[in-house]
Amino acid sequence: MTKVRKASSAFLLLLFLPCAAAPPAWLPGAVIYEVFPRDFSPSGDLNGVTAGLDRLHQLGVDVVWLMPIHPIGKVKRKGTLGSPYSVRDYYAINPDYGAKEDLHRLAAEAHRRGMKVILDIVANHTSWDSVMMQTPEFYKHDAAGRIIPPVPDWEDVAALNYANPKLRAYMIDMLRYWIREFDLDGFRCDAAGMVPVDFWESARAAVDPLKPGLLWLAEWHDPALLAKAFDLDYAWPLHSALAEVLGKGAPAGSLRAAWEDDRAKYPKGALHMHMSDDHDEERAIVRFGKGGALAASAMMFTLDGVPLLYEGMEAGDTSESGAPALFEKLPVFWQIAQRRPEFPSFYASLIALRHAHPALQQGETEWLGNSDGARIVTYLRRGAGEEFLVAVNFSNQPFLGLVDAAPGFTEITPGVAPRRASAGPALALDAWGFRIFRRDRPPE
Repeated sequence: MTKVRKASSAFLLLLFLPCAAAPPAWLPGAVIYEVFPRDFSPSGDLNGVTAGLDRLHQLGVDVVWLMPIHPIGKVKRKGTLGSPYSVRDYYAINPDYGAKEDLHRLAAEAHRRGMKVILDIVANHTSWDSVMMQTPEFYKHDAAGRIIPPVPDWEDVAALNYANPKLRAYMIDMLRYWIREFDLDGFRCDAAGMVPVDFWESARAAVDPLKPGLLWLAEWHDPALLAKAFDLDYAWPLHSALAEVLGKGAPAGSLRAAWEDDRAKYPKGALHMHMSDDHDEERAIVRFGKGGALAASAMMFTLDGVPLLYEGMEAGDTSESGAPALFEKLPVFWQIAQRRPEFPSFYASLIALRHAHPALQQGETEWLGNSDGARIVTYLRRGAGEEFLVAVNFSNQPFLGLVDAAPGFTEITPGVAPRRASAGPALALDAWGFRIFRRDRPPE
């Protein structure tokens, strides 16, 4: 719900420590798919998501992230339907989305296909007509004793008070409920950095024993959260650099700089979720154009970390869900894929390539120089006896130049017939183009 990209200085000592909470072994190889149930299907409910699971499975999705499914507040509601992040009852399902048996069916059908389901939890605030308002001490108050929003322009929600131990117990019991009762596989935690780190650490210690391998995804960017509480956070600095490069003409080298700066701040092995699109803003295809959107995804799906697909990206959809559309019903226009057939094939083939090669999941990343760092990004992914060279053109002009790599790669770019590549040192790229090359690594 918010983007905070600055690390908390209170926890700088953690920067020199390894992650205390090892992420699930399956996570580095996963692809996360974000679903807004209201807009995902014509029915706009949980059954509509279940009906789409076969398609998501064929696409290669590993984790289905459900945006909040709880009843939405009516008091101070924004727009016609309100924000799903204004929760009236953490223990209930929005009746527009269905009933408990529908969520049971969704989770069971996802599991039958080998996919996991995580739930979006909004722990920092509730709606103004929340059932929790019966306990005013659960909320933050101003000097005059009035309950307040978390920040002034979030006027449709009220801030929870984690100085109250009874609130902490309530929230931990609630998290346990969703795992215990519905066999879900973890949580995406909204505005995670606005909730005390020690709460999340306590919550994880209490919830994890219910089911092995739960995923904890923090919508935030702070090394402290990955020490013991979360497995994964948002790669906001890289996301911002992407917007600067594709939207404002910043040099492509800014992407490498953002990655390297982030790596210096985080413990070794820390995982970030990489995205070019999400529910908070305009679609990448709108901001960057078709070519720019695909170039961005080519990088997000081949760089280290866990990539995110937001519903409709794979069709080239331009329908919005960020404010103000977040508060209305604006279904994904799936039929647009007929005009943009390159989008479904692009994502399916790139995900399949990533799944087939551990080096693209957990391998090391080494950035390579090239003869036009203002437009071109080049890097190696290395591991499991393989080495991959990835080159992406972040401009609308073709590239013919040099890359700092030795020859010996074979091209495996999806949609391109295998051949001995000219990469290393010579390389050609179409406008907004990308190429991927592979070679075996000799034994060390």
